[in-house]
Amino acid sequence: MLDQSSRRTGPDPLTEMLRGLRLEGVDYARYQMTAPWGLLFPAQGAARFHFMAERGCWLRTPEGDWVRLEQGDAVLMPRGAEHALASEPGACTAPLGPCAFERCCGEIAEARGGGDGAATLFFSASLNFNVDAQHPLLRMMPELMWVHEMALHEPGIPPLLGSMACELALDRVGAGGILTRLADVVAAALIRSWVERGCGSATGWVAAARDPDIGRVLAAIHLDPSEDWTVDALARVMHASRSAFAERFAAIVGETPARYVAQVRMHQARQWLERDRMRIAVVARRLGYDSEASFSRAFKRVIGKPPSHFRAAEQPAPSARPVDASPAGGFPVIARSEATKQSREA
Repeated sequence: MLDQSSRRTGPDPLTEMLRGLRLEGVDYARYQMTAPWGLLFPAQGAARFHFMAERGCWLRTPEGDWVRLEQGDAVLMPRGAEHALASEPGACTAPLGPCAFERCCGEIAEARGGGDGAATLFFSASLNFNVDAQHPLLRMMPELMWVHEMALHEPGIPPLLGSMACELALDRVGAGGILTRLADVVAAALIRSWVERGCGSATGWVAAARDPDIGRVLAAIHLDPSEDWTVDALARVMHASRSAFAERFAAIVGETPARYVAQVRMHQARQWLERDRMRIAVVARRLGYDSEASFSRAFKRVIGKPPSHFRAAEQPAPSARPVDASPAGGFPVIARSEATKQSREA
């Protein structure tokens, strides 16, 4: 008897959904730290990526455990959870002040700090996804992805990291642009490796997305949320009758097709409002609503707040940030030991 996977006639629906997932870096920084040092990275909406170029350091995970990062290691926090990097465990217990940044290499900021000990060089980036933070794929991702665990399954990652190390160390002309693109590619490769290896222990929505029939429907919805996805249209995607499709969808996904489509569309609308700064009327028209009022009611029903809430706070243009500004995603905080502070004041 053929198993479920052998009946698939096309690409894995979850992999197809991943094709529409994009990462775009918004802030990049090169850190040259000398022990003892500690950096606290507050929680943020954007993903956070780190690459250790010279020497390693210690990472305090979002769960509070300290793990060692060696030279050549890279980590990604897809949901930007709070974490810390330090020369030794516990160094971030008493933050004493903000880290000053200076612009270098075009798009990259540079930070120096710490004591008089061994130097560590690493690269950090804040990255935005092109989907809402409530996208099921993002919610299913682990708080921490570590290239040390995935490199054996993704042979293209080590050469990319080697190129990043060279660009960081040599500081050549154009290094900023190359580094930023490499960081985006490595982060995307980490996510692809996670998906292709079965998404770890993730269940629920991921399991539904891997179903050969329902997964094809979910992929169609997420790849084109603005399409008029009626139950009849979705049933045709699955090549099933309307009633058979609706029953199967609700049983596997846990909610009706109409409700699921509404959630995906409104989360996409929030992205257009908040990230792309679209006018409410434009978003309503793009999603096929006859009036701005009907769209606003549907939006508030799903998101919990009116669309005007996400248009109210205008974001400053990146060029308006001063040269010594910290990354917009939330600057890290330097923490030095009390002995180091006293020796510097002396």
